[in-house]
Order: sequence, then C-alpha cells, then structure tokens
Amino acid sequence: MAVEQITYKNIDPKVRNMIMVGLCLAMLIACFDGTIVGTCGPEIARSLDGLELYSWLATAYMLFETIFIPIAGKLSDLYGRKPLFLIGLTLFVVGSFVAGMSQNMMMLLVCRAVQGVGGGILIPVATAAVADLYPPAQRAKMQGMLGAIFGIGSGIGPVLGGYITEYISWRWVFYINIPMAIVAYILTIKKFPTPDQTSKPVIDTKGIVLLSLALADTVLFFNFVGDDFDWVSVESAAMIAVLLVLIALFVAVERKAVEPILAPHLIHNKTVVEASVFMLVFGLAMMGAMMYSSMFAIYILGLSTLEAGEYSIVLVIGMMITSIISGNLVNKTGYRFWIILGILITVGGLLMFNQLTIGSELTYYAECLFVFGVGLGCMMSVIMVAVQNASKPSEIGMTTSATNLFRGIGTTVGTAVFAMIIGNKIDEELRDHVSNTVYGMISHDTGCLQDLFNAISSPTVENLPIINAANGILEAFANSVDYAFLCGAVIVAFLLIIAVIFEADVYKGSDMDEEITAHIQSDVDAYSKHGIMPKHFRQTEDGSIVAGESSETDSGKKHHFSRKKE
Repeated sequence: MAVEQITYKNIDPKVRNMIMVGLCLAMLIACFDGTIVGTCGPEIARSLDGLELYSWLATAYMLFETIFIPIAGKLSDLYGRKPLFLIGLTLFVVGSFVAGMSQNMMMLLVCRAVQGVGGGILIPVATAAVADLYPPAQRAKMQGMLGAIFGIGSGIGPVLGGYITEYISWRWVFYINIPMAIVAYILTIKKFPTPDQTSKPVIDTKGIVLLSLALADTVLFFNFVGDDFDWVSVESAAMIAVLLVLIALFVAVERKAVEPILAPHLIHNKTVVEASVFMLVFGLAMMGAMMYSSMFAIYILGLSTLEAGEYSIVLVIGMMITSIISGNLVNKTGYRFWIILGILITVGGLLMFNQLTIGSELTYYAECLFVFGVGLGCMMSVIMVAVQNASKPSEIGMTTSATNLFRGIGTTVGTAVFAMIIGNKIDEELRDHVSNTVYGMISHDTGCLQDLFNAISSPTVENLPIINAANGILEAFANSVDYAFLCGAVIVAFLLIIAVIFEADVYKGSDMDEEITAHIQSDVDAYSKHGIMPKHFRQTEDGSIVAGESSETDSGKKHHFSRKKE
C-alpha cells in the first residue's frame, strides 16, 4: 500500500523553498555526471590504461540510471520521497568519492555504476516531490525550474569536465559533486518531512527484476548495435527476442502484482501515454542533435572539443529561457499551446541544422543551437506537470518515473538511430565524393573521419590518396549529418498529430486539490448563469453537477459541485 505523502498543505512555504533548492542541486549533479565524461573520458581512459573500456564510462552510468528510474519512482510512492532521496544522494556521494580515487578502469566503472544508481533515484524522486511540495498553480513554475536545471546539467557537463581535466585533474570531475551534495543534504535532511508508515509496503520483486533485465537489454542493444554488430545479425535477433520475452513476462507479472512497479492501468491514462511518447521523441531528438551537431562543429567547422562544448551552452540558454517561461504561463495558456509551439520550433531548429555546410559561419551554428534549445524548453516542464496533475497522489512517483524513463530510453535510442541514419547515408555519399581507390581504403561510416585524420598525422605515400580526398570525405560526412537532421525533423513533426488532440486530464479523486476544485466550481457557477456546461461534466437527475461524462457511478470517486440558485 502506498504511503500517504506529506503535501504542501503541511509544509511552511519558506521550508518547502529550501527543500526545492536541495532538490535542484541533486538534479544538477545527477545531470552533470550523465554527460561530464564526454570531453574528459579519453584522458581518464589513458591515465588508467583502459582505452579499450572507454565507451563504458558513459554506458555504465546510463545503464544503471535507466534501470533505477522506474524502481525509485515506485518505491518513493511506497516509502515516501525523503528516504529514497537521501539514499540516492548517499550512493551518489560514495560513488563520486571512490571514483575520484580509482586506480584502474574496472574500479572506476563500478563507481560509475553506483553513481548511475544514485542518479536514477534522484531524478524521478526530485521531480515527483514537486507535486508533494507545491499546489497545482505553482507546480508548472517549479517544474520549469527543474527543466532548466536538467538543461544546464546536461549541457554544461562536457564543458565543465573539459576545463577541470585541463586545469586541475580529471579526479576532480567526480570530487566536485561532493560539496553540492552536502549542501543538498543540509537543506533536506531535517526540513524534508517524513511520512508516517501505517502499513508494510508490498514490493513487486519479480516486476523489478524483469523490468531491470528488459531495460538492460534495451540500453546495451542500442549502445552496441552498429559498432559491435550489425542491425541485421544473429546478435541483434537474439537481443530483440530476449527483450520480447522479458516484456511478455513483465506484463504477466504486473497484472497480478499487488503494487506493480509500472501499473498496467497506466495504459488507459491518455495523458501519461501521450506524455511518454513526447518524452521518448524529446530524448531522441535532444541527444541525437547535441551529439552530432558537436561532431559537425569539431570535424567540419574546426572547433576543438572544448570549444564545441562551450557552444552547447547556447542550446542550454535557449532551453532554460523557455522552460522557465512556459512553467510560469502554462496555467493561463494551457498545455497544448506550449507543446505545439515547442514541436514547431524544434522542427525549425532541426531544419536549420540541415542547412549547415562546410562554409557555415559559427554565428549561424550558434543560432541553430539556440532555436533548437528554445523548442525543447517549451515542452519539457509542461509535459511533466500535465502528467502529475492527471495522476492519483499515490501514483505520482510511478507516473513521473515512467515519463522520465521514456526520456532516458529516447536518449539511448537517439544516439543509435542518428548513427544508423548517418552510417547508411555516408556510404552513399562517399561513393559520390571519392574515387574507388580511396573508397576501398577507408571505413564506410563515421570512421572514415578517423581514417582521414590518421592519414594526415602520418603522411606516407600509401596515405596520399586519402589526404588528397580530404575535401570529398568531409563533404560526404557533412551531407550525411544534414540528412540525419532532416530525418529528425520529420520524426519530431509527427508529434504534431498527437499534440493537436492532446488534452490533459485532471485527476478527479476524493482528495482533489482544493485549487482545482475551486476552479471547477467557478465553471459550474458560470453554467448556472449562462447555461454552458463545463467540459467533462454532466448534470444528474437531482440537478447537481458531477465530474465525468458517463451517467454510471464510479465507486463514489466523482466530485460533486453545487449549482447556485438565482
């Protein structure tokens, strides 16, 4: 049975604002570490003699973060937000401290996994806690703030990692988390109320195990397909088959579970389903565009890795601005306006990326990043608020983590999908831009760039054909990335179909928020005066107005409103 969460009705406004600062700091360090090794990873791998394990620096974190997001969300519904939050923060601090002292690559990878568990707990719990701490009218504003923090952490991480590694030491990439985590502890450990546990929760152990295995299979598949094995191969078929079996078993178990980790009835919650689709594509577009726009800037526009990271701050600024603005205005405009606007601007940003060429100015590149960030910021916090307001209070952790989970899966899928699109296109482009001799000497994917740079750094007679074909190779890569951005724009544009029909529900339970109740009562009063029935309401035989369009009873869960007498 889910524990009754401490709500905003029981907390002093000043205290909850202090807690919110602690939640923001926790979200910041969790997002930092998802991307911070992007620039310093090679130096870390070289320092620990583990270049062959370099890719696992990011994969280990992403894998365990993805697995624990839905688990933490549900457990926070069962045990309360505070215990889960403090556990996540503790794991993150321990993982960061030991990671900074790592003496070999395997030790560091274990620490990255521990950090991933901590991050997988902090992100959904911090997001869900907003619904406990703030009334509906203020949730959007606070989610906008968390959305801005998410953008800052994800975007600034690579830049921060690069500077710390260059001017201090890569070990401080991990130590820097500790002071911020300590401040988060101080702000939350005494101030964050602990709910009373009235009964022993039932944990869905089977569901947790099956979901963890399914998510691990998904993350590993999309991380290695295209590099370690082909999309059409025995390995791909085997991993997909295992995933389908795990999903079937998981669904069967969840139907019988007392407290399912992801309740089957969520499929009937239109808002949660549509929001999950939005977040999946949101994550796909964000990660794919950020990764390959940076590659374009480095290989085609001539920026260093650190400079490319600095330019990504422009994207973060755009995302931060609209995330905060949409959070403040969504109560006046409604959800749909911001979602449609965000989709249109995001598509516009991807189409701007599509126009990048070898001769593009850096100012135009910055404009692309800014517009793209503005589009993403419009949608992110608005979608999360819609989900929370459409959820039962006892399920907010589960529904919030579900949407966060799909965003995480989207980031994993996005990298693989963009890589597949570019890999297929670049083979075609190379045939058009280089001779058959050079085509036979180089890789037929993004590895052709590494072949080119290796040839330039070791100019031998054998490498001269590749060096002479440099412009053709770069042109092929540029055209391929542009094509991937165009495909991304088409994928995001399909969301317009869902956005046009998107109409977020509001949970109409017995403990409905007083603010929402008062707002609906005003609609009922308007009906009394003007004869206009509020949408999703009906009049009963005794003249009272109730929530719901059906005339059938709903276990006493309908809210009744009085019609004023003239």
